[in-house]
Amino acid sequence: MSFLWLLSCVAFISAAYGCGIPTIPPVVSGYARIVNGEEAVPHSWPWQVSLQDFTGFHFCGGSLINEYWVVTAAHCSVRTSHRVILGEHNKGSSNTQEDTQTMRVSKVFTHPQWNSNTIENDIALIKLTAPVSLNAHVSPVCLAETSDDFAPGMTCVTSGWGVTRYNALFTPNELQQVALPLLSNQDCKSYWGSNIQDTMICAGAAGASSCMGDSGGPLVCQKSDVCSDWPAIQCIVIGRMFQASDGNVTSLNIYCYGVSPSEHRQDRTKTIKPITMRQLLHPVGT
Repeated sequence: MSFLWLLSCVAFISAAYGCGIPTIPPVVSGYARIVNGEEAVPHSWPWQVSLQDFTGFHFCGGSLINEYWVVTAAHCSVRTSHRVILGEHNKGSSNTQEDTQTMRVSKVFTHPQWNSNTIENDIALIKLTAPVSLNAHVSPVCLAETSDDFAPGMTCVTSGWGVTRYNALFTPNELQQVALPLLSNQDCKSYWGSNIQDTMICAGAAGASSCMGDSGGPLVCQKSDVCSDWPAIQCIVIGRMFQASDGNVTSLNIYCYGVSPSEHRQDRTKTIKPITMRQLLHPVGT
């Protein structure tokens, strides 16, 4: 089974609730597990999106990148009949208890070179029918700058409502999180061989991973040159995870893209372009 994640950096929205800086600071306890993982501080990942069908079933995650747009995985197969839920922590609570926002899908733009066999270009943009209301529980993640560096060994965090055990029958109600180190491409290839390409990077640790139901959601990396605390979180990455046959996930590959601030507001699929690992998160058009 394989899954998609997300990575972005650097502010482009000048609003009361800027990108990449949670109003409610997250608390991450090292390499705790999302598989047998830890609950996130409620609303500390304000860009986290739950994609649900008309019954309210959560099938994928996503990340808010501005008031009108959400990025997720192409393999989530989002339709205009699906719902985009923001500001949620406990899926078992009512909308009034958490003041969530339920948005409708206007259009879905899947990467034109999305290949389900090679898992290349597994990315999609969702345009909402109306703008979300930015507040302490709902704010966007950032896009990357050319100068940003995500070196092997850097610790990042993923979040989602995926199963907490690989053989679990149900997903948790509360948003879960896990800290993971980025791996070198060479190390990743030693695990997965030809599955790993130059346009991918890896993250993972023995016994720590995301899992089924986390697809399309964020992997965020702290921008240490700005601040040493989590309110300076500046990153998201898009990629897929590979699960070993024994259920122990030992690595994750992340497929990186650049989407420029001006272009992702427009209805053009060409704004989603793959980049090489050396051009990690290089903005399009620069």
